[in-house]
Order: sequence, then structure tokens, then C-alpha cells
Amino acid sequence: MGNSESEAGGQTAVSAKETYVWYRKFMREYPSGLQTLHEFKTLLGLQGLNPKANQHVDQVYNTFDMNKDGFIDFLEFIAAINLVIRGKMEQKLKWYFKLYDADGNGSIDKKELLNIFMAVQALNGQQTLSPEEFTDLVFHKIDINNDGELTLEEFINGTEKDQDLLDIVSKSFDFSNVLKVIYNEKQSVTEEASFKPREKADLGKVEMKQ
Repeated sequence: MGNSESEAGGQTAVSAKETYVWYRKFMREYPSGLQTLHEFKTLLGLQGLNPKANQHVDQVYNTFDMNKDGFIDFLEFIAAINLVIRGKMEQKLKWYFKLYDADGNGSIDKKELLNIFMAVQALNGQQTLSPEEFTDLVFHKIDINNDGELTLEEFINGTEKDQDLLDIVSKSFDFSNVLKVIYNEKQSVTEEASFKPREKADLGKVEMKQ
């Protein structure tokens, strides 16, 4: 815990001023200093999901809960923001892989990739590709030995060598919409759709693509 520099890949972290703004908002929403899974889902409007989607939204939450105590505290929260905003691409790819590897066995198969992509679409609203199209594309381009599984090394090397795939992965897993919702404190979906560029600038130019 408290390892925001390494989580952000050693890049320049969110500024002290930005961190203070995030801290005030986080503590106003969560006076205990801890965000629960239920609060995470409530904040992002993710109640009432089917069991499979719900399971994989849990997986997204758990990747932010770095010390695995069942809560997201502010240090974990700001480390996640640092990763999304400032992280090197290799660090982001490692994080994506951890997200995909639902059973933690060190490799990802098509079912894991498909399921987590569906959950991420629920979170960020991105519709660049369907989950099936995205999954087929990744395995077609990266799974060279056609064994139906990808190791971390295969995933990182394959994605970094293919700029088109790297762009697709970056855009599909752009969590800036999630940060906008958190930053603007429970705005409705309608309000979120009309998010203004001026406000986006206040987020410190949140974007996944390097």
C-alpha cells in the first residue's frame, strides 16, 4: 500500500494540487476514508447487474484494492488515478493483464477476456468493438502458438509490437469516464454525457493513450 510511484510506472505523479482536490472529494464522499465495494457500484450506477457482470465489476474493484482488505482507501485510489493518467504503457498492460486473469493462474483465455471486457464496457461505456470482436482480435494477433491462452509476456510483447492493437486496447480500457463520475460526485448518466471540455481539463488531461 502507498506505492503510488511504482503503480504509476515511475512517471510524474498527479500534482500536489490535483491530489488535494481528489482528497477533499474522496473524504467528503467517504468520511471514514474507506470506499466499500457497494459504494463503488452505487457511485458508478452499477446496481442490479446480472451475476456474471457483477462478478467482473468486483474484479475491477479488487484490482484497485491493492492490500486486499476489502476497501479502497485514498492511497489506493490516488495510485489507481496515477496509473490511469500517468502510467507507462507497460505498467498499464500489466494492470490490464491482472484484470483479465480472473482466476489468477498467470494466463488468460478467451472466456476471461470476454467476460472482463463486458464488465469494463459497463463501467466506461466504450463501444469501439463488441466483446466478441475484441476478444477474437486480441487472440488472432497475439496468440501465436494458438494454444488458446496468453501469458503476461505474450500479452505485453504482442500488444506493444502492434500499434493498431495497442490503440484499440488503450481506447477500450479508457477509465476516464469512471474518473469523471467520481470527480463530479455522482452525476447522472445524462449529465455525464454532456461533460464539458473545460471540466475535462480540470482532471489533469485524463487519458489512457500515451
